[in-house]
Amino acid sequence: MKVLATIGLGANLNDPAAQVEYALDELGRLPDTRLLSRSSLYASAPVGYVDQPDFVNAVAQVETSLAPRALLAALLDIEHRHGRERSFRNAPRTLDLDLLLYGAAHFHEEGLELPHPRMHERAFVLLPLLEIASDTVIPGRGRAAGWVAGCGDQNVSLLPPPAAAVNA
Repeated sequence: MKVLATIGLGANLNDPAAQVEYALDELGRLPDTRLLSRSSLYASAPVGYVDQPDFVNAVAQVETSLAPRALLAALLDIEHRHGRERSFRNAPRTLDLDLLLYGAAHFHEEGLELPHPRMHERAFVLLPLLEIASDTVIPGRGRAAGWVAGCGDQNVSLLPPPAAAVNA
């Protein structure tokens, strides 16, 4: 059975825009998974631990027959290949991949909570998500668009496309 899954991407080390672009390509190569859409890149100020560089963020939607745990394991493997180290909570990172939504799944397990428990509080998730899926409903929370106003104090901006994409 194929399910629509939504993935948040972020990076702030080692050419963050390139890290996110490479990871977007890798999502489309996961087994039993097809990349359906991806947002533009966004710049955002760090949350939590603020003494670090700004982030580059994006959101992607995939169609997958991988179970939630298998998809999460594949995302963690991509992070690992990009050199992700988990030194402390909200630390700078080469790549962060979050499973935000998995169909309409609404559950809480050790190491995996769906929908992502803070996605509705983060403009760096909501703005790219609404760019590619404006009618998204967050299970148990309602329309994603309804949460954007509560994130108005967060510094998130659309990045210009890379020069190669502009000249293509």
